[in-house]
Amino acid sequence: MANSCDKASELFAVIQRIYSIFASSPQRWKILQDNISNLTLKSLSQTRWESRVESVKAIRFQAPQLRKALLQLSKNCGDHKIKSEAKCLATYELSNYEFLLGMIIWYDVLFAINIVSKSLQSYDMCIDDTIDQLNGLLCFFQEYRENGFEKALDCAKDLALEMNVKPKFHEKRIIKRNSRYDENVANETIKTPIQLFKTDYFLYVVDKAITSLKSRFEQFNEFKNIFGFLFSMEKLKSFDENTLKKHCLNLEKSLKHDDSLDIDGLDLFHELKLLRHILHLERDTIINILNYIKKFSFFFPNAYVAYRIMLTIPVTVASAERSFSKLKLLKNYLRSTMSQERLNGLAILSIEKQLVKEIDYEIFIKEFASKNARKVNFMS
Repeated sequence: MANSCDKASELFAVIQRIYSIFASSPQRWKILQDNISNLTLKSLSQTRWESRVESVKAIRFQAPQLRKALLQLSKNCGDHKIKSEAKCLATYELSNYEFLLGMIIWYDVLFAINIVSKSLQSYDMCIDDTIDQLNGLLCFFQEYRENGFEKALDCAKDLALEMNVKPKFHEKRIIKRNSRYDENVANETIKTPIQLFKTDYFLYVVDKAITSLKSRFEQFNEFKNIFGFLFSMEKLKSFDENTLKKHCLNLEKSLKHDDSLDIDGLDLFHELKLLRHILHLERDTIINILNYIKKFSFFFPNAYVAYRIMLTIPVTVASAERSFSKLKLLKNYLRSTMSQERLNGLAILSIEKQLVKEIDYEIFIKEFASKNARKVNFMS
């Protein structure tokens, strides 16, 4: 979204410049801390989504204090290059109404995306909750497209008045040319600067977000068409027998590979028809349904397999990324001669640390000591 629009790329470049000018010197960082008490400036990152919203947030809610810090830096700094850079950022960037408006729009966009992104990365996130959250995010952007620009304008005007900045767009000079006899000049409409900002910046970015959400997570809609009837017991009970049978046969067809079948559609239909009368609403979650079926997996083999396959569909690649992050922490430069077996063991212990905390080490220590006892009792 940011790279697709030149003005958006320029905004994030300015944010990085503001961070760099303070972070490159302890004396300059001290000036920043003297003027800012709450949020700290953050550097942009290509791999961490949260760094984007945190970097925008620090300027979004502290723009007057940041401009004051930049002006103070331009007066007290001995380096003429840094002095000129700080004065330019304070005078032409933070005092620019278009920059303030763009920053407010980007904070609203990134904040909504960041909440859903962090939620999808949780280890217990299921595909049904994922689809609901993505649909909710899509609805947010569609509503934001209709009403968000006017609200952002109001916030930008309040912020501009607080900073003594004129809430006005820079108007470009319109070059008039002589019209030809066959041109219909009366039908030509000239857009105002605010209309150009809305169409070329705001709508362009929001439409890019909506298009990306629809295309990137299109696979989840296919999963919903296949496994959707198993998402909740309430939904399972709402189907009549013909519809339920149709969904079961469709699931059998989707899980079929050559002549091998993971489930039998007709048997699954009869199992679910009985299961929806046995289960109560207090077990109306996928995990609880699977835990109940697990106790009687011999009687509901197809339902057990279907729910297990649905729950093992990965929502994100966050688990794989965490594994690579742990690998870098474990196998550092000082552990270059570590064997593969030891590395695998340490990685599993680090990744599954929640399970490791529940293990009683005394039992393993005693078992290890009994198997590796070197003293042998010959008297017996």
